[in-house]
This record gives sequence, C-alpha cells and structure tokens, in this order.
Amino acid sequence: MGAALAIADPGTYYDEALQTHAYRLLPADYRVSGDAMAIVTLLGSCVAACIYDPALGVGGMNHFMLPDAEPASMAAKSDGSARYGAHAMELLINDLLKRGARRSRLQAKVFGGGNVLRGFTSDPIGTRNARFVVDYLGAEDIPIVARDLGDIHPRKVCFFVQTGRALVRHLPVTRDEEIVKAERALYGRLSHTPVAGSVELFS
Repeated sequence: MGAALAIADPGTYYDEALQTHAYRLLPADYRVSGDAMAIVTLLGSCVAACIYDPALGVGGMNHFMLPDAEPASMAAKSDGSARYGAHAMELLINDLLKRGARRSRLQAKVFGGGNVLRGFTSDPIGTRNARFVVDYLGAEDIPIVARDLGDIHPRKVCFFVQTGRALVRHLPVTRDEEIVKAERALYGRLSHTPVAGSVELFS
C-alpha cells in the first residue's frame, strides 16, 4: 500500500471523462505521485485528504475510515494500512517529504465525511472523520485551501497530483446503496479487528 504511482500499477486506468491516466484509490489506502495522473476515489462517511507541494508538483491522497484506532485495535496501525486517520495522515505526509516536498509549502484539500450511514445519530462517523482531518491539519500548520465535508451525500473525488486541481461530484442519496453497503461491511470488520476554495463540481 501507499507506494509511488506508476502507470503500470494495479488500479490504474485511462479515464475517458477526465482524459488522463488515473488511479482508483480504495478505502484504507493512500498514494503519492509526481506523474501527470489523477487519483480517484468514492467517499461516503470516509474522508480523503489531498495534500500537495505546488512548487514541486508532487501530491497524494489518502482514504481513511475512522479518526484513530481504539486501544484494543492499536496493532492495526502497524500493518501499513491507512484505515485510521492519524496513521493515514502520517503515511501521506511522510511519503511526500521523502519525495522532496517541503512541509512549509504543503497545502491540503479535504473531502468526504458524509453522514450516509443511518443509525449513527450521536456524533456520527462522518462528522467525526471531518472534524478529525480539520483539527489534524490545523495542528500540523498545513493550510486547507479547499474543502467539501459533511452533509449526507456520498462523493466522487478526483485529484490531479501535479497541479493540485480537485474535482468533486455529489452522488444522489438515492444511489448511495453500494457505498453504504461497502462501508457497513468495512466498519463491521473493524469492530471485530459546503464546497469552498478551488474545488470544482463536475458531472
């Protein structure tokens, strides 16, 4: 997980709509690259942080499912997975720095945290994830230049790593069943083990 993005990597494809090579990012993963490619993911209550160095032209995205591991599940943080926000952010930022990015130049765009899972009425997962990413980046002094967090909609997000351009599409709530089913399954396994800035809506 979380290596350099190359066109031959599994998960890469040519996106006809975007007219570019792209990588499909799955939950609990992250990618960093300086290639002329886009990283694409689908989000429900999960959050994706897109962080990049605009001077170097390198960036990456993570896709995390919960803010952090419970004490009983801390071993999961050492498996290389980006399922938990604190670890996902560390992996992404450290990989960017290893590739020559300067911490002082890093900028972030953050997406997701939609409350799409019914039944979570008190401090729902989406709200917790959104709050976590904003607080984490604030503590790290990495400016959030664009955000689209919260609400009840799932999202499709596309991030161009070289330029920092981000596209987000809100998916109709009536079409979120596949994402909801996938997230319920993922959270089940874990239990046992408004648009701002330069974000563009696309259709």
